[in-house]
Amino acid sequence: MTTSAASLPAAAHDGPQRAFTAVKGSLEGRDERLHVDALRVWVRDAFRKDLERRPSKHAYVASLPPEIVARVHALRSAPAIRDAILAQASPGASLTPMDSTDELYLSHYNRDMGGDEGLFAKHYDGNLRFVPFGTVVRALIYVHSVGNYKVVFGDSGAAFAFRTYEFGLLDFHRELHWVEGEYEEGAPDRILLKCNFLVSAPHLAWLAPALLAVNLGQFYVVKAAMEYSKSPKTVPQRLVGWVCNVVRVLNNVHPVLPLLWLSGMAAGGITAAWWTLRALI
Repeated sequence: MTTSAASLPAAAHDGPQRAFTAVKGSLEGRDERLHVDALRVWVRDAFRKDLERRPSKHAYVASLPPEIVARVHALRSAPAIRDAILAQASPGASLTPMDSTDELYLSHYNRDMGGDEGLFAKHYDGNLRFVPFGTVVRALIYVHSVGNYKVVFGDSGAAFAFRTYEFGLLDFHRELHWVEGEYEEGAPDRILLKCNFLVSAPHLAWLAPALLAVNLGQFYVVKAAMEYSKSPKTVPQRLVGWVCNVVRVLNNVHPVLPLLWLSGMAAGGITAAWWTLRALI
């Protein structure tokens, strides 16, 4: 396995809650590459129509056939990925796979103010970078890519054009990143897996269940909103897509701003409903 990064920190730093530097690695094992090859063949058959469409496609790995789930598990558990994550963690840190959030991602460059525009614009994947402990590391495992798009990791000062059999690791909450490239009609498929891991320092292992619950709750709410509003066609979809993009921009400035803005929106809606109800009564 080979890894590269802008400036990889020492392995024994004072805790995994510090920013995780984005790295690029490759899956060199014969079995790992066979799993990637088998997944690529299966995806092209099972998702043929989705590969021909413009919007990006996410599918939870847990919803796929058992033999495909087993192949994803083998890749997610690859020593190259585990070792690269733990290389930046405190000695004795625990690594908890968030396998219920694992996704198969068919990536199509798409900018239409919908829920999936934020996948290519500057964004943080999560909103919990103000939490001072625990790190969620996302692994991007490339089932097929010819390197025609470049992923820029702003906080790490790195940029990689990933190809088949390669993977990238980033801090889910603390890495501002984006994709550089242009839409190309008939471009080669860009297929990858998104797998998440919770990294906990040994002295904070008792907090892992709470951290996991908070991360899962936020993940599913955001994912539902993005999926509902991608390539919007109805007024509600456009509204949710607009909210997704406003939240993304605010989160780029500070993670508390989206919470304040959404709270204000909710309070305003409740107040308007109350006065409307009073007027009707």
